[in-house]
Amino acid sequence: MSAPSVSPSAPTLGQQLAHTARAVLAVRQGRSLTDALADVPAPLRAGVQALAFHTLRELGTCEALVAQLAERAPPPPLRALMCAALALLTAPDAPGARYAAHTVVDQAVRAAQHEPRWQRQAGFLNACLRRYLRETEALRAAVASDPVAQWNHPRWWIERVQRDHPEAWRGILTANNHPGPMTLRVNRRRTTREALAQALAQQGVASRAVGDDGLELARALPVEQLPGFAAGDCSVQDEAAQLAVPLLLQGLPAGTRPRVLDACAAPGGKTAHLLERADADLLALDVDPQRCQRITDNLQRLGLQADVRCADAAQPATWWDGRPFDAILLDAPCTASGIVRRHPDVRWLRRDSDVAALARTQRALLDALWPLLCEGGRLVYATCSVFRAEGSEQLQAFLQRHTDALSAPAPGHLLPGLPDTVGEFNDNRSRGPDGFYYACIDKARAR
Repeated sequence: MSAPSVSPSAPTLGQQLAHTARAVLAVRQGRSLTDALADVPAPLRAGVQALAFHTLRELGTCEALVAQLAERAPPPPLRALMCAALALLTAPDAPGARYAAHTVVDQAVRAAQHEPRWQRQAGFLNACLRRYLRETEALRAAVASDPVAQWNHPRWWIERVQRDHPEAWRGILTANNHPGPMTLRVNRRRTTREALAQALAQQGVASRAVGDDGLELARALPVEQLPGFAAGDCSVQDEAAQLAVPLLLQGLPAGTRPRVLDACAAPGGKTAHLLERADADLLALDVDPQRCQRITDNLQRLGLQADVRCADAAQPATWWDGRPFDAILLDAPCTASGIVRRHPDVRWLRRDSDVAALARTQRALLDALWPLLCEGGRLVYATCSVFRAEGSEQLQAFLQRHTDALSAPAPGHLLPGLPDTVGEFNDNRSRGPDGFYYACIDKARAR
């Protein structure tokens, strides 16, 4: 699918739909949405991102409708464009998706007409979309029994959440199809939560306190508009992610300067939070040089310092100096099944086999890092996942392998919340923390 040109005037919906289709197609071919959006011209990127997010949240429904509307499967680029248009027609009241039906059809057809390889399909697209408008009720009834169309997640994902959370699975899947709130973490070394809340209020943005250091905003703002962001007064970090540092600090004796390892640190949010809360000798690792630079950049903005190294945490022989750590934070690689509200492409990129593969990686990291922790020290294991294979099942298996490991009180599995229905935060966003898992593991002292 070739890239449509961008008009020097305001971008049209047709231009945005064409680029949205390209992004959705890229996701379906295994590329992350973040990477795909980097190819979108800057004047279009914000609008295309909003439409791509919306389409991916409705993709199960839309692909099922395409199958009803087309006797033969259309070419993948055209199917992606049909899905982008149908997403606007099937959920017209979603934030950022309010377009008149006839406008959506007209602009989608124009987008097809400007794609040289698919110009001949423009009439077919027009007929399908107009048929959807005529037969909406019947077509939606025809796909209603398909769980993928109903919940907009892959079938294996739905079944796994049903098994793992038999009482909460509907709420989890529903919450995943709404945007999450924007939450800030206040830098205690530079300002107070009250001062930042007042500065936000002066800009007309309501906020409410969450956790120890967080402010959840009633509406999202670009980071450049956040008061004090450039000066290091705050960072964007979900409420669930802000729990890691308090859990780690609870396991340390007061009045000491601990030696701490942040084993999978990029992009550095938890690294920075720890340094905002405590004086510590902190080693931050990540295996990717570019991601290590992100850690450094974030620390510089916040006026903080740490020893940042590019290294594989699972291979301590290549970087460890032999001195034990008082505390270790392992925010392990995972499926990211708990942050689908913010990354709606994740559900379509993952495969069922990824869960077991990532669980093996998590196990290897836990076993490699455990010997580096001093007696009486604490390891906090975290994943941004709702799958038990990456959470409670991982912890139980670890405790069985290590007799000197003691499970301390921890939140366990956190689940995303449903949208608010009242008050100034009623914006169709899913409230509460992202899906996360936390375990606190203390190392027993030798008798």
